[in-house]
Amino acid sequence: MPGAAATVITGAVEGDLDEVLLRRIAEHAGCCLGKVHGRNGKQKLLQQLMGYNNAANHGPWIVLVDLDQDCDCAPDCLQQWLPMPSRFMCIRVAVRTIESWLLADRERIARWLGVALVNIPEAPDSLDDPKQELVNLARRSRRKIRGDLVPREGSGRSVGPLYNASLMEFIQDQNAGWRPDCAVHRSDSLARCINHLQELARL
Repeated sequence: MPGAAATVITGAVEGDLDEVLLRRIAEHAGCCLGKVHGRNGKQKLLQQLMGYNNAANHGPWIVLVDLDQDCDCAPDCLQQWLPMPSRFMCIRVAVRTIESWLLADRERIARWLGVALVNIPEAPDSLDDPKQELVNLARRSRRKIRGDLVPREGSGRSVGPLYNASLMEFIQDQNAGWRPDCAVHRSDSLARCINHLQELARL
């Protein structure tokens, strides 16, 4: 846990689920994550990025954004989105969505979903659509989680009604939930995020 004199880092994310995940990662990295901005979608986050970058001239910031299908790799998108980051700006990209980071803790996500470990991908950062992969895995579950994560037929939605709420519970469960220290070994984009957070914590 960060000490009383720890540097407070300001954040910005796409949505509420991303904030919960970022706070969990920051806690693991020994950071003191303060106010988190955004939570109004990716497009809005990118529109406000220059303002966040200007604020990062005066104190440390971390912006978490999904790669999705915007570029072939994270460095290409970073060059487009923020070619000249401020001194205290850390912008990190989840490849291709934050669900890849959750899938990277294979043992815990398999147990939580109630599916066999062999069904969990070995290299989640290489998936074209980690979010869809997670929903498809939930389809195999016989637990309540299936109704929470899988969209109802004819709903026109990509996820179930309690998708975010269920994943937030999984992330925040210190005893049986997601473990960033395990997930980091199977996700390079998560490892980079944690390393940069640790650097910000030392400022």
